[in-house]
Amino acid sequence: MKYNRCGKSGLLLPQISLGLWHNFGSVDSFENAESIAKVAFDKGITHFDLANNYGPVPGSAETNFGTILKNNFQGNLRDEIVITTKAGYTMWDGPYGDWGSRKYLLSSLDQSLKRMNLEYVDIFYSHRFDPETPLEETMMALDYAVRSGKALYAGISNYNPEQTREATEILKRLGTPCLIHQVKYSMFVRTPEEGLLDVLGEKGVGCIAFSPLAQGLLTDKYLNGIPENSRAHNPNGHLKEDEVSEDRIRKIIQLNDIAKERNQSLAQMALAWLLKDNRITSVLIGASSVGQLNNNIDSLQNLEFSPEELNGIESILK
Repeated sequence: MKYNRCGKSGLLLPQISLGLWHNFGSVDSFENAESIAKVAFDKGITHFDLANNYGPVPGSAETNFGTILKNNFQGNLRDEIVITTKAGYTMWDGPYGDWGSRKYLLSSLDQSLKRMNLEYVDIFYSHRFDPETPLEETMMALDYAVRSGKALYAGISNYNPEQTREATEILKRLGTPCLIHQVKYSMFVRTPEEGLLDVLGEKGVGCIAFSPLAQGLLTDKYLNGIPENSRAHNPNGHLKEDEVSEDRIRKIIQLNDIAKERNQSLAQMALAWLLKDNRITSVLIGASSVGQLNNNIDSLQNLEFSPEELNGIESILK
């Protein structure tokens, strides 16, 4: 495993991080989740990413991860891993369980720490921009989370370039620099290239890409349509069947041909394609099995692209 510096900070993150958005909730096999986390750490993945509402049910991924920590990461092992969580989407009923107020963010952080039985998280994120709350209030909450010792670093997620620029400038004035931006980015979702990556590079902020495989589309699962065991068939998933269009399948098949020429799976090539940009600190993978985890990690064996390969990929994605 190679570790990249996160922006202009002192923190190093693995090129591949493990996200607990799927497969770690109360509806999933705990034994499988625990096995994935243990193997990930053994393979050098030191970064585990959560949010308050990950499950289902919301909160259950943090609860399960807390048990995994207790069973496997006692003592000084806590100092060898980076644990992150977020708040910003609906977590509980009423006016204080959503968006970006100081009330919600700090209450949620306290709840997350209790669920995971932790004294602090390494990174606490504002999970989305709140158009109704002054950005200063949201950033002051992140600043307080760090100054109180409940988080070591502050991050943001799902902010557009203008919001990101303003948020980073506010945090810098407060004395708690923005460490990292977590953004949806893949071959099929290119919006970070429309200004956001430039802002992050300018401000010295790290970037971690979530959904790098487009919810499983950038794998060999959909080469022949929608299989029964896929996320598109999962009622708890976020990939809908209508997103697996004929045009998408045609592109997937063509991309898979390039991957085979590189002696990679399509998933491995999709991860490598993101990591070719030195502004990307890490890619955040999900895994439903240890085998899938290992397959994704093997993407690191070939991160180089020829100009011909890059041009071929661009012609398919147009």
